[in-house]
Formats: sequence, structure tokens, C-alpha cells
Amino acid sequence: MVSGGRRKEENKVLDPRKSRVISQAGYFLTELNRIGVTRQLLWEEYKKEDPDGYGYSRFCELLSEASQVRQATMRFEHRPGEKMEVDFAGKPLHYLDQDTGEMVPCPVLVAVLPYSSYGYLEALPDAKLEQVVGALNNTVLYFGGVTLTTKSANMKQWVTKTCRYEPVFPEMLEQWASHYGTALLAARPRKPKDKPSVENHVHIFYMRIYVTLRNEVFTSLRELNAAIKIKLAEHHKKDFQKKAHSRQEVFEKEEKPLLLPLPGSSYELRHHTKGKVQKNYHVQLGEDKHYYSVPHRLIGADVRLVYCTEHVEVFHNSERVAVHRRSYKKFKCTTELTHMPPAHQAYFKQKGWDPEYYLGQARQCGPSAVAYFQKILDSKPVVHHAYLSMLGLLRLRKEYGSERMEAACRRALQGYIYSYVTIVKILENNMDMAEENLAGGDYTPPENPTARGGDSFKNRFENK
Repeated sequence: MVSGGRRKEENKVLDPRKSRVISQAGYFLTELNRIGVTRQLLWEEYKKEDPDGYGYSRFCELLSEASQVRQATMRFEHRPGEKMEVDFAGKPLHYLDQDTGEMVPCPVLVAVLPYSSYGYLEALPDAKLEQVVGALNNTVLYFGGVTLTTKSANMKQWVTKTCRYEPVFPEMLEQWASHYGTALLAARPRKPKDKPSVENHVHIFYMRIYVTLRNEVFTSLRELNAAIKIKLAEHHKKDFQKKAHSRQEVFEKEEKPLLLPLPGSSYELRHHTKGKVQKNYHVQLGEDKHYYSVPHRLIGADVRLVYCTEHVEVFHNSERVAVHRRSYKKFKCTTELTHMPPAHQAYFKQKGWDPEYYLGQARQCGPSAVAYFQKILDSKPVVHHAYLSMLGLLRLRKEYGSERMEAACRRALQGYIYSYVTIVKILENNMDMAEENLAGGDYTPPENPTARGGDSFKNRFENK
């Protein structure tokens, strides 16, 4: 006699309805990928062909089981120093542009060593290949070595011609790989499981780094990346879940010794372009639409710009006349003070002066000058209004000398009006010379060649 449980199992195995659904599972799953096709629609079509077939819920269960079988994944065993996986994170990070007040989005490049799960990420000004190569330079420097292969998604910065067996890489990327001795690989299009380690680390970095930085405001890309490195180091030192060791320990002990050594210098691609120095002694780097200063004597000259990801050099007749850190802010200027004409330098310095600067200049004259400068600062409703007055006083000091300026301020402090004009009148009329403490003794009026004196009147009356 067959038991009830055994009979149910045999009936389940022999049920022809299940066999018919499984035999068509490939068709059903393929159709689900088409736009507008739903399980409800497929079930209705199935019931028309097989009126005695399963209900909707059992039909969906069988499709789910078939889908799991088709989506089975293969487990890869990674070897230390063999591969580095690279990809962009889906979400950007931001920093505050102090000039515009806008939050600037920055694409984030992520790299990971699958064996040790030791990773690196960097925020970039943009996602151009030039920036990717610069970030890859920083990545291998951070790891302290190079892997045998470097694999990335099939993104436009990485692959110029897609092919499953022989993808074509950009020349710049090929040069980078040749410089470091690593082989380039590309994942298949729309196949994220070809690079599972970096895909997984993007989500880990969201939780370990993005979240911890979400309430901080950074005012430059450099400041943002400095904060990222701090959080990255903390992440590497944490133990793996349910393990008594960290990514840092595995990397240092097992993977780093097997990395290929770094070459003597980092790979650097240098671009060349030409420009003409404008009347404001700046030349434009057209690629970034940014302006860089050169010595003002070169206004109107044709120059050559040589630039990489970090620096911009300007050459005139084979002589390097300027070098700047590269900026990616459009329609902005990078200016070096020594490139300005003397008048522009003076004005530029003046813009940066503050009350302490003017008081420091007054101390070179004496305590009365300091007190008078302070009176001017206190008398103005807005401190910037006082700067022009004190700028005029500094000019007077240069013209009359510190000693007379101190005496003039000492005399002016006896009054109640504190201004540049007051000091001008005192100095022009030599009123400061009457000060008792002024070196030179008693006050002697200056000679006036137009004054006739009392003798001229005496002679006039005698002649009559």
C-alpha cells in the first residue's frame, strides 16, 4: 500500500500541467523583457492555450523558480595582485563654489582589488578620460603597486569600439597601461556581474563614506577628496563582518607584496595649444574656458600653452614665462601678483588690506598716528569707508615723512574732526612744525619771497 505522502509526491512529479509550463518557461521569461508584457498577460495567453492549466498564483511561482535557475551565478576565486576593477559610482558628491554659491556635482571614480577588497575612490571635476587617467595615477600610488590586469565597465571613457573578444581602448588609456605594465580588460555591455567586486563596493562606499560626509560642506574639490581619504582609511581598518581581520591587514600581508612595482614617475599626458595674450595680460585655455596670467610685458604676444591634469605652463619663444595650477572653473581667472603692472599690484594689495594693516603702518610713525588712525576707523559707519582716508594718509607720510606725520596727528587730536583733509591742511600750512616736541627747536616761519615787510613801508613814507 502506498502512503498518502508518497502518492502526492508521485502525482506532483507526473503532473502534466507543470511539465507544459516548464517547457515554455524560456519563452515566458524572454517575453517578460519586452515593453508592456506582464505576467498577467502571459498567464491569460497560457490559459487560452491550456484551459485546464494552473491558476495565476501557481503560474507565477513556477516562473520565479525557472528565473532563479536561469540566473544562477558563478563564484570566482580571486588571486592576489591579479586584477583591479574600476567603475564610476552612480551618485556624485558635491562641494560649494564660494564664487557662485552653487553646489558643484562631482563624478566619483571607484577602484577595488577583489582579492583583499581594498579600495579607492576619488571625486573628479568631470568624467572626461583625462580626469579618469589622472585618478588612475592616484589609485596605483595609493595602492603602492599595479595589478596584472585592470578591468572596467564598457563605458565610453574606457572603450572606443565594443567587442566581446577584442575591445578597442582609447590611445591615452593604452599609453597609461603600457607605462604601468598592466593589461586592459572591459566588461561586456550591460553585464554588471562581469565586475561584481567594484559593483558591490560602490554600495559599501555609499554606506561607509557618502553617508558620513552628507552633513559636511566642502569649499573645494581638494578639500572634498581629503575628507574622502580620511573616511577611506577608517573603512579599511574595520574588521570584515564575522571575521577577525580587516581589509588593511589582508592587503598589507597578502596582496601588496605581489603587486607589480611602480615605475620611476607617474604617467603624464601633456597637451599643447596656442593662444594670444589679451590686454588684461591673461591667455585663455580654450578646453576649460579658463584664463591664466602672464607677465604684462607680453600683452599682444603669441604664446604656447602646455598642460596636463594638474598644471598649465605658458611658453614664449621657448622660454617658460608662467606656470599655474590648472583650474576647471569656466570664465574665471587665475592671476599671479608678479604678472601685474605696478599700479595694478598696488590696487590688488589695497583690496586685501584690513584695519590691522593700516594701524601697523601708523605704528611706524608713532602713538599719535596710531590714535588718529583709530579715530578715523571709529568715525566711519562702515569700516571700508575709512580705508580711502587712511590710504591718503599713507601717501602723505611718504611725501612728508613719518616724523611730520606723527606731529600732524598729535596736533589734529586736539580737535574733534578726524579726516584726511585735516592732516593735509596741517602739513600744507606747516602747523605741525609749531609742535614743541618736534626736533629742530623753536618754530621759524618759512621765508616768503613775495612778502615786502615793514622796511618797504618805511621807505615809501620817507620818499614822500
